[in-house]
Amino acid sequence: MLEQRIQQQFFESADLFYQVAEHLSRPLATATQLLIDGITGGGRVLCCGLGLSALDAQYMAALLVGRFEQDRPGLAAWSLDALAHGFAPDAALARQVQTQGHPGDLLLLFESQLASRANWAAVLEAAHAQDMSVIALTSAQDDELRPLLLDTDVHIRVHHSRPARVAEAHRLLSHCLCDAVDLQLLGADEP
Repeated sequence: MLEQRIQQQFFESADLFYQVAEHLSRPLATATQLLIDGITGGGRVLCCGLGLSALDAQYMAALLVGRFEQDRPGLAAWSLDALAHGFAPDAALARQVQTQGHPGDLLLLFESQLASRANWAAVLEAAHAQDMSVIALTSAQDDELRPLLLDTDVHIRVHHSRPARVAEAHRLLSHCLCDAVDLQLLGADEP
């Protein structure tokens, strides 16, 4: 019984990856172009998330600053911290975007749980006020987030109801974005 349940976790994850591959390739390509335009234009990538999604933001920033699979110069990216003295987590992120964000920068937002408009309104408002573009990686449940995004922003929604599966997909999406950025900046890595 336990082994079957464990196997089911793998099958469910693999099924999700197959289901979203075609559906998400276009928004990922658009997000990649947004990243390339920002990076080559001197912009920085500010990554953020709330709760466990903050770990995805830290991971993505580390891949951009460090490396993915190819050696390259570090890219200007960092993860925003949802902790600030005297502020709720969403207000702390918004304050950091206001303070550190500049026109041409990008906000890369991770949200694997059900996002509420209240959680992200101030953050997205701050990004747009700074003339930043936004790439939002969310779950399919995040209908409240869509009205907060501009037409020039990219919303990549993973269509699954389980936060664990969405978080797994976000890790793969991060890898896809990094691989595509490296391809655009460095060309194909020859074995």
